[in-house]
Amino acid sequence: MTNIPNNIVAVEQKIAQASINAQRQDAVRLLAVSKTKPVSLIKQAFAQGLSHFGENYVQESIEKIQQIKTDSDFDRPIHWYFIGPLQSNKTRPVAENFDWVQSVDRLKIAQRLNEQRPESLPVLNICLQVNISGEESKSGTTLSQVIELASQVQDLPRLKLRGIMAIPQKSDDPEVVEQQFLALHKIYQTLQQQYPDIDTLSMGMSGDLESAIKCGSTMVRIGTDIFGSR
Repeated sequence: MTNIPNNIVAVEQKIAQASINAQRQDAVRLLAVSKTKPVSLIKQAFAQGLSHFGENYVQESIEKIQQIKTDSDFDRPIHWYFIGPLQSNKTRPVAENFDWVQSVDRLKIAQRLNEQRPESLPVLNICLQVNISGEESKSGTTLSQVIELASQVQDLPRLKLRGIMAIPQKSDDPEVVEQQFLALHKIYQTLQQQYPDIDTLSMGMSGDLESAIKCGSTMVRIGTDIFGSR
């Protein structure tokens, strides 16, 4: 059985040690990736102090979000992040229920989220997903296009551009992964100089969080090391 409290402590210790090794003074946020996991496990993670959760699948996530809204055990705000590929015909429920979307990879998606974000809610926080490895199987804009996409998203009033996100190519060679992380960090710094609200570099998962933090990540997305394998 997965011991979520112990897992969270271990992950937080790993993040802290990686930050020390990288001589980082700034905080690295832990995003718990709860895709495919039931509300009962999210509740255990929430009880350990986590309040930032990432989801990949629209229908599944909306059902969980609505269920949690009526559960009195969730007695403080939860911040929901959509981190999976997003089709244009599914943007409305995401715009209406999430606080963040980290997987915006083209202008059409951003425009639809902007149009469909209710006026009653705060602006929707956005990260642009970059296909840092250039793999055809992965979503994301290219390194050469992300600057232009950022300028376009910045003009949409119901969105707030907060940063960029990427999933590196899988490799047994840490140097290969770190080169991709460093390329993303360079783009992040360029965007920070242009847009003052940018403060989020979302990269690093269970298998490579140390390398990600070494290369400047401000948010790591951890699923397996918290909730166990799918």
